[in-house]
Amino acid sequence: MRRSGHADLPLHGGRVPAWLADRMTRLGTAISESVLLHYGAAELLSRLSDPFWFQALGSVMGMDWHSSGITTSVIGALKRGLNPRAHELGIYICGGRGKHSRKTPDELRVVAEATGLDGDALARTSRLTARIDNNAIADGFQIYLHAFVLTARGDWAVIQQGLNDQAGLARRYHWHSATVRDFTCEPHAAIAGQHQGEIMNLVDAAAQPAQTAMLDISHQTPEITAHDLRLAMPSRHNVRAEDVDLKRLGAVLAVAYERDLRDFASLLLLEKLGPRALQSLALIAEVVHGTPVRFSDPARFSFAHGGKDGHPFPVPLKTYDESLTVLRTAIDAAKAGDRDKLDGMRRLDQFVRAVEKRRRPEADFDAVLHHEHSISRDLGGRTVFDDRRAQRNITRSTQLNLF
Repeated sequence: MRRSGHADLPLHGGRVPAWLADRMTRLGTAISESVLLHYGAAELLSRLSDPFWFQALGSVMGMDWHSSGITTSVIGALKRGLNPRAHELGIYICGGRGKHSRKTPDELRVVAEATGLDGDALARTSRLTARIDNNAIADGFQIYLHAFVLTARGDWAVIQQGLNDQAGLARRYHWHSATVRDFTCEPHAAIAGQHQGEIMNLVDAAAQPAQTAMLDISHQTPEITAHDLRLAMPSRHNVRAEDVDLKRLGAVLAVAYERDLRDFASLLLLEKLGPRALQSLALIAEVVHGTPVRFSDPARFSFAHGGKDGHPFPVPLKTYDESLTVLRTAIDAAKAGDRDKLDGMRRLDQFVRAVEKRRRPEADFDAVLHHEHSISRDLGGRTVFDDRRAQRNITRSTQLNLF
């Protein structure tokens, strides 16, 4: 499925702290493995080529729910987690940000040598997608991140992001080999970014003379034209009620906090889980099993593990680690032949949807935020600002000891 829409990706500075980066690697890997086990490599590529799902993935991993930083951090986490096991999983992630993007062709040739694929053809595809988005679409964004996700069968997805310093925005471009019939005629699975007025688009269907002049490659009318997915993200940091489907969030909270529902949902996972962990796992289960229409409000997925800047609330490290343990245990058991716990995640997702359909509960947004902040300390809530305060205290203490 493909949807039309629009997206703003405001630029954010700063770095992902080590305490979150490690958890993002483990959770992103576990979610990817779950998709691979249930649906296969082609489905994982399809999801990565959907900017709504990609943004929801970054949100459930604890990144800032709306910023351009999700792209770099998610790609980095998946590359760290999946590549060491690429031969086992059949998924390879090449490229990345800055200097790593320039290594993509060489990395693709190494993968091709190991898998029997055509490395030169893959390298050409990598260069062509980057050239089109950087040069052929004059929208004011310069590409600074290029990631090429490849399966052992030769299917691929490209995720790249451009920077517009003047506007303070980023634009993320998604490509998917399953939807591309002609690189030079409306080839994207999605373009996500803020509208910048009229632009020169040399891969527009009406720009054939310019295409011929710029790119010496043959082209033909595509059998299937991919529709752009457009994801609208605001520049503000805080999450608001209008960013979230409150009925969908309400179903998650009902399952997590109403005792009868919670007990039954816990049985689906063969675990006795507390309400907060169940809330996170229900949102993780939706990322693994949800259909495209479920990701129209990526901000909702930040209610799994908060965000590093404290929006909508600090990252609850105890809950994050409990989620990781449950999901990792389920995946390891499934690989050993026992799929009950992993299939329990699918049943949990179905259960939440059934609650949503029957009861149509609507979350009280302000009450949810108040509750999350009230329990944050007990759950090990942490943000990057805590790290900065701790560093300032260390510096101050060191300076006092000098006198």
